[in-house]
Amino acid sequence: MLKKMITTLALTLGIFLIIIAFGVRGAFFPFTNPIQSSNNNSENLTVSELIKIELGGMDQYILLRGANRTNPVLLWLHGGPGAAQMPLAHHLDKKLEQKFIVVHWDQRGAGKSNHRHFDESTMTFNQFMSDAHELMRYLQTRFDQDKIFLLGHSWGSQLGIELAAKHPDDLHAYISISQVVDNYRGYEIAHKWLTDQAHQTNNQTILEHLEELGKPPYTAHSDHVQFAGLIGDHGGNLDISLGKLARIALGAPEYSLTDYYRWLNGANRGSGPMWDEIYAHQINYIGQIPELEIPVYFLAGLHDYNTPYELIQEYFEMIEAPQKELILFDQSAHTPFLGEPTTFTDELCRIKQLYFEK
Repeated sequence: MLKKMITTLALTLGIFLIIIAFGVRGAFFPFTNPIQSSNNNSENLTVSELIKIELGGMDQYILLRGANRTNPVLLWLHGGPGAAQMPLAHHLDKKLEQKFIVVHWDQRGAGKSNHRHFDESTMTFNQFMSDAHELMRYLQTRFDQDKIFLLGHSWGSQLGIELAAKHPDDLHAYISISQVVDNYRGYEIAHKWLTDQAHQTNNQTILEHLEELGKPPYTAHSDHVQFAGLIGDHGGNLDISLGKLARIALGAPEYSLTDYYRWLNGANRGSGPMWDEIYAHQINYIGQIPELEIPVYFLAGLHDYNTPYELIQEYFEMIEAPQKELILFDQSAHTPFLGEPTTFTDELCRIKQLYFEK
């Protein structure tokens, strides 16, 4: 609780400083900066739009940015649920925008799509799947592309792997970051890692926390949140500090003062409304989705204990697909796009080259 209070206070202070630095426009009237056209003729082929569209009967926000509208679409499915990626786009995507039309979507209940009277009961897996596929079709039509690239991170990898299995004809390939494979076995691997860490450093505090929680799996949401906090506290989740992450996010022109509050509210809500439907039970994609009809690329951090690398490697080895590749980030945990951003971007551009620019 104290950690949450400190984080909230830091975020509030950061927002205040951003207001001073960027003035009223940046604080209350969000926008996205134009992309400089590299086209030699008079036609501007760039895409830089922050727009609201209707998905699943509610207004949801997307950010579309690319140096050339004829480039392939890359749709990013963020993690969480609730951890919208849009506030990081200005920091991470500059090179990607030269190769793709990068699309960030604040999913229902997340960031700019976390409306004042948002109905949490609509946070069902089928609804998220329907929203995502509706967005895929919108992008295909909007940019006249039969197929797009789909990227899913963490929670987004659950949507991603199931969309790839269900709608292969809409996709060039599925790119997975920190793939969810088996939540129950993931708990066991992370529990053993934390226990070993505690014994090696004689950290009685970790051991006491683990004893209070009991043995995994953690079928109660509160237990899951506490366990995930322990993983994060000991380097198995985020790859940069919360302070640095907040400083990056607070520099996003696409977010208003209200949007930051909505982001924090959605992130704190997390998987709570979906817990009984999805996470209180075992997820096992090794058994559920043993093959895909399209290429799949698994990007994974060696030090990830939120979605353990060990399970991702096992899933990679058994899944059948026309093309598959496991890309290891040996200096990263759960967020290799933050831990090794240059390598991450280069890998995505390389994947694109496999299908274009041959």
